[in-house]
Amino acid sequence: MSGDRDTKAGAPADLFDLSGKVALVTGGSRGLGREMVRAFAAAGADVVIASRKADACEAVAAEVRDLGRRALPVAAHVGHWGDLGLLVDAAYGEFGKVDVLVNNAGMSPLAPSSTETSEELFDKVIGVNFKGPFRLASLIGEQMAAGGGGSIINVSSSGALFPQPRFGPYAGAKAALNALTTVFALEYGPTVRVNTISAGPFLTDISKSWSEEKRESTRSAVGRPGRPEEIISTALYLASDASSYTTGALIRVDGGLY
Repeated sequence: MSGDRDTKAGAPADLFDLSGKVALVTGGSRGLGREMVRAFAAAGADVVIASRKADACEAVAAEVRDLGRRALPVAAHVGHWGDLGLLVDAAYGEFGKVDVLVNNAGMSPLAPSSTETSEELFDKVIGVNFKGPFRLASLIGEQMAAGGGGSIINVSSSGALFPQPRFGPYAGAKAALNALTTVFALEYGPTVRVNTISAGPFLTDISKSWSEEKRESTRSAVGRPGRPEEIISTALYLASDASSYTTGALIRVDGGLY
C-alpha cells in the first residue's frame, strides 16, 4: 500500500487489487459508504463497517460475507472519541491491521439561520465531520506509519468549496477536513497516503427529501446528481496501489459543479 511495489509490472487491473488488505469505512452501512464497502470487498479486501446502528452494520457485513470476504460490523458514533478507541481496538483485535481507512461518516443538517444555530447542533456537526475523522486518522495513521503503510481517504463535500448560508458549521468542518488531509499526508508520509474525495450531490438516502428538480439536475458540467456507484472508481483508485504517487490531493467527484 506504500507504493514500494513496481507498478509497471502486471496488468493495469492488478493495481486495483485489494487482496489481503483490510479496509475500515465509517458511515459504511448506507449511501456512499455502503458502495465503497462493497467495492473494496469485491476487490478482495476484508472490511470493518462502522456506523451508529449495529443492525445496519450487520446487514452490510452479511453482503460482504456473501462476496466471500470477512466482515466486522461495529456500532460506533464517530463524534465520540471513546467510541473511536473501541472501534480501533476491535479492528486490530480482529484483523491485526488496517490498510485503508475511509472517514466517510458525516451529517449536514440545515439550520434556520446562523444566529439560530444552537451550540448543540454546532458541536454535533463539528464532532461528526471533523473531530471524529481527526481522532480516527490519528489513531490509525500512527499505526499504519509504524507498520507497512496504508491509505487514508477523507470524504469531504463540495459544500466546503461552494459554501452557502445555513450550512456554515458543515462547510467549515469539511473545509477543516480538507486541510487535515495535508497535515496527515505530511505527518504520516511517505508510507501512508492521505487524500480527499470532495463529493458533490449524490442520489443517496438523503436525496429523498430533495425536490424533484434537484434530484434531476444540478448546476454542473454533467448537469445531474451522481449515482451512488459512481463513487467507486475514485475510492478504489485512492485505496489501492493505483494511486501510489498520489497523496495530499483533493479529488472532486461532483460532476463539475460551478
